[in-house]
This record gives sequence, C-alpha cells and structure tokens, in this order.
Amino acid sequence: IVFSMSGLSGCGTMHKAIKHGKLDVQTRMSETVFLDPVADNKRTVVLQIRNTSDKKDLQIEEELKQAIEAKGYRVVRNPDEANFMIQANILQVGKNTLEDPFSSLTGGYGGALDGALLGGLAGGLATDNFRGAGVGALVGGIGGTIADAMVEVVNYSMITDLQISEKASGHVVNEASNASLKQGTSGHKTSSWSEKSNWKKYQTRIISSAKKTNLKFEAALPELKQGLIQSISGLL
Repeated sequence: IVFSMSGLSGCGTMHKAIKHGKLDVQTRMSETVFLDPVADNKRTVVLQIRNTSDKKDLQIEEELKQAIEAKGYRVVRNPDEANFMIQANILQVGKNTLEDPFSSLTGGYGGALDGALLGGLAGGLATDNFRGAGVGALVGGIGGTIADAMVEVVNYSMITDLQISEKASGHVVNEASNASLKQGTSGHKTSSWSEKSNWKKYQTRIISSAKKTNLKFEAALPELKQGLIQSISGLL
C-alpha cells in the first residue's frame, strides 16, 4: 500500500504535464461581423494596424496583407479607392494568469500539499515514529513544490480591438458621438458631434491564446499572430 500510494506523489503535476503537453492555440471574436458581398472589381481594402502593447517589434501588417490578397482582394493606400477599411489596435501581448483566458480564473491548488501528505505517510511507516513522519512530510512537500515549479502551464494571449468598415453604396451614414471628459477629480465636461459619412462601421474584439507546459514566448508569438491574421482575414 505504501509503495502504491507513494507512486501517487506528484500525480497532479504529472496530470498537468500530460494534459497541457501539446500546444493549445485558440482565437475567439467577441462579436460576429457580416459584410455584404461585392463584385470582384470592388474588392479593395485599406489597412491601418496599430500596436499599443509593450511588444513594440510586433508587426502583422505585411502577413495580414498577404492573407487578404490570397483571398482575391487588393490592398490599397487611398481610402477613396477602397470599399473596405480594416483598423486594428493590438492592446496587449504577454503572459496571461488565467487558466482559461476566455472565462474565469482557475487555480492549480494542491500539488505541493499532496506531496507533503504522501511523503509524511511513507516516512512515518518506515521509521515507526512521528519524527520520521515529520521528516517525510517535509521532504515530500519540498519534492512536490519542486515538481510543480518544473512543470508550469504557461498561457500567452494577444488582445486586439478591431474596427472594420464597408463603403455605403449610394447612401449616406449619419454618425453621432457624445462623450463625458474628466476635469480633475470632481469635474467633467461634455463633448458631442455629428457628421455624415459614407462608411458603415462595425467593431469587435479578438483574443488569441496559446497554452502549453513551460511554453516560451518566442514559440507562442507566431501562433498568436497566425490566429489573429486568420480571424481578421476571415471576415472578408
């Protein structure tokens, strides 16, 4: 029984290593956007990609352009020549402490405690005294903690705000905005405007996630980028 139970020591760590041993990449969009189909000669797109995260070297515009052109669209610089406009801002890129970045926080509680418990039982039976049990518990606890530290489930995420616009065909779009601007700690002032536009605009948020045990950022970044590029180009 002792040997059987001692074999369970660190089973939480082993389960974690097996469950998350393969790279899990997911990309989800907060809202679905439907664009009207257009003739081939109107498949023109303007791109405006911004990156306000702390990863200043992160660039997706060229790869996104290639993905869009592969679908039969032409990327142009002049908005007057475009029938679609894609504006994206990468807000955050980096390690995410959520077990599931798309839902609530979950923990990995219990690994070190299980090691201490089983180590204490084995040590107590081997020496037949409480001092042996205490030493066994300490050793088991240290072993469980070290095992947990060696096998860490790492989750990296990329959060992007997206606005995609399509040109209104023969119609005028009315736009209006009302904002409340802070003035110090107690005051505020309001700002409002309205104008006519020929663009129909839609907004959504995209989250890409890459999760794996002991995952390095250098390995996660290409997958995060590919998920974002696929999600944006898939709207066209």
